[in-house]
Amino acid sequence: MKILVINGPNLNFLGIREKNIYGSGDYEGLCKFIDKEAAALGVEAELFQSNIEGEIINKIQAAYGNTDGIVINPGAYTHYSIAIFDAIKSVDIRTVEVHISNVYAREEFRHKSVIAPACMGQISGFGFLGYKFALEALANQD
Repeated sequence: MKILVINGPNLNFLGIREKNIYGSGDYEGLCKFIDKEAAALGVEAELFQSNIEGEIINKIQAAYGNTDGIVINPGAYTHYSIAIFDAIKSVDIRTVEVHISNVYAREEFRHKSVIAPACMGQISGFGFLGYKFALEALANQD
């Protein structure tokens, strides 16, 4: 099983930005965590990060036909990217939306995800563990 893990804008600055919200773990640490958890599940994880919406859409489209699942943390695109929503819908690949912070305990504009309706589920507020939960959800689907 191959799972594409997409991280959106500013996630490359984990460990630098807003440590009180995102913790002190950096992006490299997140990638190592995801690789370790994927290996424990016996799945292959391909990691991708971009601050550019079009690159994220291109990556989702490139997954068509060769990826079994997608884990996506769309960052701020969560709240307004109909284009990412459309890309997920168009490839028809099981997708889980993940957020490191509890978006519902933050600013009101973060409470709405336009991506979630294209996904099989959403996980937020569990830090890096959210990625583990998403990988498990995808790996255990029929």
